[in-house]
Amino acid sequence: MDFSITLFLFLLLLYVFSRTKYSEKTPTIHGLKSYPLVGYLPHFIINGHRILDWITELISQSPTSTTGFYGPGKNHSIITGNPANLEHMLKTNASNYPKSEKYVSMLEDFLGHGIFNSNGEHWKWQRKTAIFLFNKRSLRNFVVETVHDEMTNRLLPMLDRAVDRGGLVELADLLERFSLDNIFKVAFGEDLACLAEEEEGFGGTKSKELRDAFVEAQELSLARFLEPLEVLYKIKKFLNIGSERRLRKAISIVHGHTMKIIRARLEKGSELDGREDLLSRFASNEEHDVEVLRDIVISFLLAGLDTSATALTWFFWLVSTRRDVEMKILDEIKRVRASNQITTTLFSFDELHEMNYLHATITESMRLYPPVFLDIQSCNEDDVLPDGTFVKKGWLIMYSAYAMGRLDNLWGADCLEFKPERWLDDDGLFKPESPFRLDHDLKNRRFLSRFESEPAIFDLINI
Repeated sequence: MDFSITLFLFLLLLYVFSRTKYSEKTPTIHGLKSYPLVGYLPHFIINGHRILDWITELISQSPTSTTGFYGPGKNHSIITGNPANLEHMLKTNASNYPKSEKYVSMLEDFLGHGIFNSNGEHWKWQRKTAIFLFNKRSLRNFVVETVHDEMTNRLLPMLDRAVDRGGLVELADLLERFSLDNIFKVAFGEDLACLAEEEEGFGGTKSKELRDAFVEAQELSLARFLEPLEVLYKIKKFLNIGSERRLRKAISIVHGHTMKIIRARLEKGSELDGREDLLSRFASNEEHDVEVLRDIVISFLLAGLDTSATALTWFFWLVSTRRDVEMKILDEIKRVRASNQITTTLFSFDELHEMNYLHATITESMRLYPPVFLDIQSCNEDDVLPDGTFVKKGWLIMYSAYAMGRLDNLWGADCLEFKPERWLDDDGLFKPESPFRLDHDLKNRRFLSRFESEPAIFDLINI
């Protein structure tokens, strides 16, 4: 049904755009054939099922690791994997490259104007507050303790039961539920109990309904970016049909439940003091209304679920192919336990910080499979990137972290190899790379994924 609707609308709009003329300036293209009227749109449709690998191929073929596209309606864009361009866009000349209106509008129904879907001062104060909160030792310890509690009381017993039965488990699904439980506790101070869905109460039907709605809202919001033409999803939204009808229902469930928790929390007033969760910390500022709090917390839910579940899943898949890496992680865990005389299974944040090889392995898996694989900005005024690429006012400019992790000019001939050692110095200590060489957004989100992933990995890899 969705495909038929999309095809009909696409053909209709193609006719409307058939009289559109392109601007005199168009992006520089490497290795692609342009078609009359539709530009490079057919290439997107043909490669839609492998969009990340296709973009990687295009960037790899370009001498500057940058290429461009144009399509109907003067829909021009640049896509780059060049670290110098990234630093220019996100640091040196960042004011000229805000999040695009297209990006913001596509995610606004779900994320509102949270930290990952806002610009200017609204973005700055959210980021400043988030950095302050996550630099506080109390919150760091709260995250580690939350993860450990979920591991020992739910995930590990569930895996033990599976072993006793001799059955198989869908690890990706378990890790997604595990991550959502953890980030829900950190964000709201509430137990969603996704890993206890067989239990009575909130861990049952209500939990599954909210989890399914949250995942569907995320997937369908991102699916808007894959439409051949932006206006297609807008028509379906206006008519309330197909995927947009399902998206509206999913968002209604997520927002409804979130608002219920926020209003209940605000009624507690002074009782918020001393609570560690993000909602209570943000709610202690009486200037924020309920919708602002909703947008903030949902954005952190998305960040925590997206980075942690993805990082854990790819980590265990990669490590399962490398017994030597697994043994090095186990040896490091034993060494840190012995040197700190640890007698319990709970690690402190400082002790986790000593695990350089584990940190390197997580970072290497996120290099190959970054949670944020593509990001989109817009250009406010005509500009020239450091590699000489011209960018016209109004064009979109994207950077692909997935492609950047696979460029041999950045990582060497072994760029496709899973090699944690590339992140260690001669003394075996973790050596960070420039955030513009790896993934600028990954640096911002790692505060959630690392605090959640490392304790979880320690427990899981020891079973």
